[in-house]
Amino acid sequence: MKTIRSDFPILNQKINGQQMIYLDSAATSQKPQVMMDALVNYYQNNNSNVHRGIYELSQRATEQYEQVRDKVQMFIHAKKRTEILFTRGTTESLNWLASTYGVDQLKPGDEILLSYMEHHSNIVPWQQLAQRVGASLKYITLNNDGTLNLTDAKQKMTNKTKIVALTHVSNVLGVVNPIKLLAQMAHEHGAIMIVDGAQSVPHMAVDVQDMAVDFLVFSGHKMLGPTGIGVLYGKSELLEKMTPAQYGGEMIERVNLQEATFQPIPWRFEAGTPNIAGAIGLGAAIDYLTHIGMADVTKHEHELVGYALSQLTKMPGITIYGPQNSEHHTGVIAFNMAGVHAHDLATALDQLGIEVRAGHHCAQPLMNYLGVAATVRVSFYLYNTREEIDRLIDALKKIKEYFNREFAQFR
Repeated sequence: MKTIRSDFPILNQKINGQQMIYLDSAATSQKPQVMMDALVNYYQNNNSNVHRGIYELSQRATEQYEQVRDKVQMFIHAKKRTEILFTRGTTESLNWLASTYGVDQLKPGDEILLSYMEHHSNIVPWQQLAQRVGASLKYITLNNDGTLNLTDAKQKMTNKTKIVALTHVSNVLGVVNPIKLLAQMAHEHGAIMIVDGAQSVPHMAVDVQDMAVDFLVFSGHKMLGPTGIGVLYGKSELLEKMTPAQYGGEMIERVNLQEATFQPIPWRFEAGTPNIAGAIGLGAAIDYLTHIGMADVTKHEHELVGYALSQLTKMPGITIYGPQNSEHHTGVIAFNMAGVHAHDLATALDQLGIEVRAGHHCAQPLMNYLGVAATVRVSFYLYNTREEIDRLIDALKKIKEYFNREFAQFR
């Protein structure tokens, strides 16, 4: 652990005079030095555009860029390298699917099935698609422990269902959904399965062929990579049916004054100069995670979340949302403290050097479903420790005592 933590220079700093504890990796992860070195190396030594130049610099950049496609293919176990498309992130990937595949394939009366635990990025594009083509949205309910209600999912999947778009892992509840089973259910009704992997790909081994998903999307910045780079995986037979979301340079084959033909997949979807440095940084992040081993990353997070839950459940006045044990749970815990607004609690923790997230976490339908306006969320990653959890628990106790004293004056 000391070796891993030394790879992340940002963790050495102090916040408000306290050694920083970073517990917001679900929003964005911190970056290892080796990833930042890869960015610098590209700009210092290989900076040029890809695919277009016959000179040495461009060939080196192109080779680096395309090697990352191979790394992503192996990392998520895609069948072909051409099934890997580079985007700006999860949000753009989902928007591409809604505005291209969705518009081309859906018609009035068709249904799109989501769940109450979805991030806004996996709700709003489908809302817009439904309004555009005359389709309707359905939502799978949750069990009391925050897990997906599979009985309700089975009832709501019908032959009218054309798209099932679900998160692999909830960014609020930490719930891991049984995607393989859900994909099988979707395919039995002739629907395609789209998976938001933003919170799963960074934290566990993902095999798109084993899960039999049709599309999977995720972001680089949540898995030790830079911002502004993401991936859209799609089965090649489905990508072949999709129209490009953007047009311009790089993606064309031939252009005349009246029409154009496009490159084969995946390049027909990557119009313009891509985020070359971002892709190279993502490749370095994948190398780092692969070296550690995703099984070890998952094991470490399970140990942390199990320990954190055991400590939080002992504290009076703490309400935890989602499963109360670490089984089928990633390193995300959402909670509230009685009598203290989530934003006030997060501000108080920041004063003690502990960085957490507070708010609706881009999941307002879920907040409404839970009957709360906001929660505090802590999220762990491979660089966090049990000692940091101990400091979090001590800080929460101090904050609770402080607010109890302050409120006592008004009783």
